[in-house]
Amino acid sequence: MGSTEERPALPCRHVTALPHIASGKVREIYEVDAQHLLFVATDRISAYDVILPQMIPNKGKVLTGLSLHFFDLLETPNHLVSTNLAGIPGLSDSEAADLRGRAMVVRRAEVVPVECVVRGYLYGSSWREYRDGGGPTTEHLPSGLKLADKLDEPIFTPATKAESGHDQNITESETRQILGNDLYDELRSRSMDIYRRASSYAAERGVILADTKFEFGFVDDDLLLIDEVLTPDSSRYWPADRWEPGKDVPSFDKQYVREWLDTTDWDKSPPGPDLPAEIVEGTSSRYIEAYQKITGGSFDDYLESS
Repeated sequence: MGSTEERPALPCRHVTALPHIASGKVREIYEVDAQHLLFVATDRISAYDVILPQMIPNKGKVLTGLSLHFFDLLETPNHLVSTNLAGIPGLSDSEAADLRGRAMVVRRAEVVPVECVVRGYLYGSSWREYRDGGGPTTEHLPSGLKLADKLDEPIFTPATKAESGHDQNITESETRQILGNDLYDELRSRSMDIYRRASSYAAERGVILADTKFEFGFVDDDLLLIDEVLTPDSSRYWPADRWEPGKDVPSFDKQYVREWLDTTDWDKSPPGPDLPAEIVEGTSSRYIEAYQKITGGSFDDYLESS
């Protein structure tokens, strides 16, 4: 989860009362006690594996709000304990206020060292791999597919978890060697089930869940869904009325930022360029739109209830 990249400051004050465990591109993780962690979703944004200088207002709250929504909706065993921070010793009122809406107390888990990726459409790195002759994520696909084609059945395409940079796609046989057959089959079954239910749910709201990734971990002998779930940072969501096989599809994520970056002369190495105010505002509005389209609820209501 950690990285050697220099990180912009948190959008909230440092949680001084708790030991800091790890930093991700978006998350900060603190130890509450031996059994529990505090996950904080910041407003940082990365592109091409580089954390950009500007924060995206409310991005961390969108990620947290959507995770909470799906943890509740899916009713699958997960690591969430509470969003109530009142019981955390030493947390000041100002820290609690800054964390509200973007923090979760979770059970501390032994993380399974594989990202559980499910793809319902041929897009992104999987499409590039398929177009160039095939590889780990497309080993079971037929020939003749086009960009953004809907697959006859979703496919499970695991990846190894990277400390920094891109996760690496691995074959089914490689994954079975890492996990063992029983755990592989369990993770595949759970991941496919969650994807199918979430995909049907999104479709009812005019949104396509093209692909997503899950993380799992063990608490004692219980296998739990952990980290964020079904957010625009971990999933590719498309407006259903903009999807057309053979063409690029706009998505509710940081694609807007990447498209702007592609108009610059940035060489994709740190540090990233400053984002113009209109790009920051446009990205924030897209994340909020994703929350409202997917949940069917008001983002303002989420903020008020946090």
